[in-house]
Amino acid sequence: MIASVHLADVSVPTALGLLAKRPKPAANPGLRHANIGLAATLSARVMPAPSLRRVGVVAFWEDDAALDQFLADAPVAAKLASGFHVRLEPLRATGTWPGLPEDLTNDRSAGTDGAAAVLTLGRMRASQALRFFRASAKAEGRAVVAPGLVWGTGIGRPPFVCTFSMWESTRALMTYAYGHANPEHPDAIAASETKPFHHQQAFIRFRPYAAAGHLDGSNPLAADALARAGD
Repeated sequence: MIASVHLADVSVPTALGLLAKRPKPAANPGLRHANIGLAATLSARVMPAPSLRRVGVVAFWEDDAALDQFLADAPVAAKLASGFHVRLEPLRATGTWPGLPEDLTNDRSAGTDGAAAVLTLGRMRASQALRFFRASAKAEGRAVVAPGLVWGTGIGRPPFVCTFSMWESTRALMTYAYGHANPEHPDAIAASETKPFHHQQAFIRFRPYAAAGHLDGSNPLAADALARAGD
């Protein structure tokens, strides 16, 4: 099983049309599950400011061949073709999400010698939205200045909410996620454990092993970082 994240800048009418066209397994052989939403820059803002032009898709696949077929044949993929996508091998996960293998380890030490990537996925409880956005803002504000962050974005179409971030190394990622010197992210985890923000959630670590395309004229996963990921 692999995952992919796709992001593209499109027209506002195209973006709004895509939000109603979440890729479905019945129409895409080998697709386990997918979500689609508008992207928002990671920041310390309590209320996210999604772009009406940038669309993101998070998908789980049986294998690379299934993703290849989607990229070649699916109308949604064609509308996102001008953007960027990255392929991801799952390494560890906590929580549950459709399409995610149940037997994936939750060992914190699972990692890679090269670049790392993380998806945080949630199906938000409406009653906990303000608590969630406040905690998330503090964690995102810390992430954008954290050593080793390569690039990140939020993606959402409530109740679906997501962050996707790419890091120079597993060590840099773990220092941000679990370090106590700057506890904003650990505090957000603790707050959710005390009173859950979401009906369902998952935190998934990956090895990014292939990327293509661009956003704002450049590939957000640095070429040397991707080369290290493939070592």
